[in-house]
Amino acid sequence: MSIRIVSFGYGHAPAPTADLVFDLRALLRNPFRDPELKHRTGLDQEVYDHVMGTRGAARLAAGAVATALALAEDTGAEVTVAWGCTGGRHRSVGLARASYELLRAAGEEATIEHRDVDLGLLPSGVHNRESGRA
Repeated sequence: MSIRIVSFGYGHAPAPTADLVFDLRALLRNPFRDPELKHRTGLDQEVYDHVMGTRGAARLAAGAVATALALAEDTGAEVTVAWGCTGGRHRSVGLARASYELLRAAGEEATIEHRDVDLGLLPSGVHNRESGRA
């Protein structure tokens, strides 16, 4: 039984093919709006702490992991969980990282991929789910 975790940015390309896709654009505080965090990523501890300090973030990660594990157990298939935010650098990376760490702490097999973490920042105007682009 294996779980694959992917982070991505809706502003760069459509969501990857996945069994569970979570859109974080309207759910979590956006580190992009903080000048101290904007140019960092969810791989940096300060950004990770900011994202995971958002009310509901830890519960969302735990719920996604529980659902993915149940699906993998019930179906015997590899399950892919995709976390998306606008640019794929902050919120999605943080939740992907949290999910991966929860799985590994439970002794489960897991892989993690950050599809867009190394791409450039998107312009400020596309950081809302409602704005056509992201």
